Amino acid sequence: MLTLDDLRALPKVALHDHLDGGLRPQTVIDHCAANGHTLPTTDPDALRRWFFDAADSGSLVRYLETFAHTVAAMQTAEQLERVAHEFVVDQAEDGVVYAEARWAPAQHLAMGLTLDRAVEAVRDGLASGMRAAAEAGHTIVAQQIVTSLRQDDPTVEIAQLAIDHRDDSVCGFDIAGAEDGFPPSRFEDAFRLLKHDNMFFTIHAGEAFGPPSIWEAVQLCGANRLGHGVRIVEDLGIDGDPVEFGRLAAYVRDARIPLEVAPSSNLQTGIAAEMKDHPIDLLLRLGFNVTVNCDNRLMSDTTMSREYLKLVEAFGWGIDDVRATTVGAMRAAFLPHDQREAIIADIVEPAYAAARSA
Repeated sequence: MLTLDDLRALPKVALHDHLDGGLRPQTVIDHCAANGHTLPTTDPDALRRWFFDAADSGSLVRYLETFAHTVAAMQTAEQLERVAHEFVVDQAEDGVVYAEARWAPAQHLAMGLTLDRAVEAVRDGLASGMRAAAEAGHTIVAQQIVTSLRQDDPTVEIAQLAIDHRDDSVCGFDIAGAEDGFPPSRFEDAFRLLKHDNMFFTIHAGEAFGPPSIWEAVQLCGANRLGHGVRIVEDLGIDGDPVEFGRLAAYVRDARIPLEVAPSSNLQTGIAAEMKDHPIDLLLRLGFNVTVNCDNRLMSDTTMSREYLKLVEAFGWGIDDVRATTVGAMRAAFLPHDQREAIIADIVEPAYAAARSA
């Protein structure tokens, strides 16, 4: 059975990781003190536990409330740059070779930043993080996805921001936030603009709401990937043998639309009570394009290696499962095709081949 150390040594790909959900506790404490924001505690270990306990409610709405504190810690260019830098360094130390950091720039303007300056600060932090990782002997490529919040009034402003910075570290667009009651089609104008400009985007769908949300994301909005997407299982007849596919589930599988699954986070927001009941293994065995992600490393007290370890322990995943989902994630990355394939050929496949033969 693969151990945590085994998994840390293997290359991994993080497609769905929120920048404001992965801060180091000490960084939250430092920045909130500077910004005059009161935290539940200023002890780093206690704060780490508080974030996990507060997020571990079974409710997406309650889970999202924890972000008031992390967003408050990301309100200046220097703060955004530090958070982005640490995002890359922490991922690289865990063996991640490609990462996309998603965040909502409009939430980070309270102390005078403009949208453009905020994006540039994250760009600079990602770049310095990649340099620091390389100096430590870790190879990683990191980009950013800019996000609109689906509960806000729908505009095309952040979609245009993504287009404006597409050759300057921004690789895509997303909508996130409360899913139930805020369908993806509210942002249809933004998605139309992105498609007109040939820009990649992912959509949170199938996390806290079921197949109708996924259908809108795929068929009305044209999502390249699905953030979470696990409630596609609700369009499957899993009591019979063989499993019966609904039309939507069959389309998502057959079109190879990547599912950005975040197992620990999904348990916290109510997809299942225990990891053994999470649908990820079923979806993988049925041929869905499953990728493994953390979502929010602080709120779930996790890393990519820990997520995989939970799947090893719950479902008996072996090195072939880790490799398959990693290669699938790399091929789903919002990165030029030749660069994706180079990372697979030069980094991912040699490492897995060496691990198999060890």
